[in-house]
Amino acid sequence: MTPNLEGASNMCAHMDVPVGLMSMLEGDHGPTKQKAARLLIDLASTAGAREFVRARNAHVSGVSVITGGHGLRRFLADLSDDPGGKVSIPTTLNSAGCDTEKMEEMGIEYPDFLEQQFEIVHAYSQLGIEATLSCTPYDRGIEQGQGIGSWAESNAVCFSNSYTSLVTNRESGLSALATALTGWAPLWGLHIDENRVPNILVNVECEMNDTTDWSILGDWIGKQILPEWKLPWGPMPRISGLPKASFEMKKALTASAANYGCPMLWADGLTKDAPETDSFQGILTFTESELSERYHDLSPKGIVDLVVIGCPQASVGEARSTAAYIRSRMELGERISNQRLWVFMSSHNYDLIEGDGTLDILEEGGALVLRDTCPEVTPYNRSRYNHLLTNSLKAEHYLTSGLNKMPTSVATIEDCVAHAFDPSLVTGPRPKLSSGKIKKIPTSKKKVSGDFSSLGSGIPSQDKWAVRGKALVTDVPITYLGYVNRDTGVIEEPGHPLDGVPIGETILIYPKGSGSTVAPFVLMGLIYTEMGPLAIINSDVCPLTLPAASLLGTPYAHSFEDDPIMKINTGDVVQMNLNQGKVTIQVLSRNSEG
Repeated sequence: MTPNLEGASNMCAHMDVPVGLMSMLEGDHGPTKQKAARLLIDLASTAGAREFVRARNAHVSGVSVITGGHGLRRFLADLSDDPGGKVSIPTTLNSAGCDTEKMEEMGIEYPDFLEQQFEIVHAYSQLGIEATLSCTPYDRGIEQGQGIGSWAESNAVCFSNSYTSLVTNRESGLSALATALTGWAPLWGLHIDENRVPNILVNVECEMNDTTDWSILGDWIGKQILPEWKLPWGPMPRISGLPKASFEMKKALTASAANYGCPMLWADGLTKDAPETDSFQGILTFTESELSERYHDLSPKGIVDLVVIGCPQASVGEARSTAAYIRSRMELGERISNQRLWVFMSSHNYDLIEGDGTLDILEEGGALVLRDTCPEVTPYNRSRYNHLLTNSLKAEHYLTSGLNKMPTSVATIEDCVAHAFDPSLVTGPRPKLSSGKIKKIPTSKKKVSGDFSSLGSGIPSQDKWAVRGKALVTDVPITYLGYVNRDTGVIEEPGHPLDGVPIGETILIYPKGSGSTVAPFVLMGLIYTEMGPLAIINSDVCPLTLPAASLLGTPYAHSFEDDPIMKINTGDVVQMNLNQGKVTIQVLSRNSEG
């Protein structure tokens, strides 16, 4: 589909568009910035934004070969020939898929991995992005300051909105890149104070003494979300009952809460006071029973092959804590065999622990300390490793997903170190990913009948289209990274209502995307290879879905008068038409099955 620049320009008539951004949209600064400006106009239109704000900085995700995939590589190749395609504001880069200096120790056997990883990082560097290769841009000893950021790393978004004065929406890798290139962001979502209001109340009624307790809490909150809750900006809990917390505890909480789309939270006594609200979508209570049950469910049930710490990348405090446990075992004459413990860090923190002697203790104890990468984006050698142990629910969430499809257990750092030293702590066969009962994700979808038609909106960069096809419908968000097969387009999320169903050649209707901000690159890859949907409808504003549709021309619609999710069944044949910015949808025939 040829981009509708006239439509985008016409839409600008209803917005306060900065002169510089309009100049980029008209192509005065080259094709790369023109694409970026077009995407921002589409996002602004979808979000109902009427003005733009100057961004202070950006953080771009989508770096590892196994996360961005061929969609990322092809997109970056499309940008590489434009000498004017340079970022306009300070921009940093997320973690890569390996430590390039320790490939042999990592045992990576992914075909052409190192070559492809260099290709991706080099392409970003050509755009003027600082290759920090860190998923913790807030942990660099640099005050982020106040103002608007455009960050595309879910844990960093939640951390910064919760504990600092930097304000950022939960951007996708593409929307953050667009803001980096132009310097502008649509003023919407969490930029607006009235939207920064808690929508879930969580009462903590148990001791929270270990960092992993906090990681479990964040993930537990996300697992309680019901589809009927109205969470347009994602779950934003107010949490009461927490004790004083270390930096590492705060980091663990926001990182795991971000697994389920949480862009910020309030914790009484640890963050700014939560704004008053008339009601909450849900009220939850986290007790010792919930905490103990999760530790039991997550504990290793078979032989552990590898222990990984540092997701998000380990702070200096986490590295020192790990080293302290290692040193106590070394004093008994013990040493970790076969580098069974990997600690992942940013280069910034790696240099700090190298200077204070912590690195020496870790390495002398038998640990492998890696920089520029993190556990969830590394391709593990399955001839060596088939069951991981970690202290992080963020790591567990993505390691068990389609990224690596690896059984992963969780324990405290102290217990993780103990397992690294003593492989015999757990005996028996390695667990299988499908073992144990699968908890169904709640759904309110019911089969409906009768006629249905409704009117919604398109996006400015798309002018006119007509699509007919079978609908694929869910009221549960779709997590593209790790839970949609990047080669086949099949949803692979146990418990999801559409688990095992391909999205290709469908009119895909769902609330929004969730999970990693790298989602658009997965969707782009499927569209490039013609394994993606014919058209997409989101009921909520979705910066994780819209960018791929905007840049590659997949028909996209939103904001219907009547929610198609509850009015259309999977398998119904529907007709969609876009004309003059408005989209009509009509059910032509109902699915007779089920």
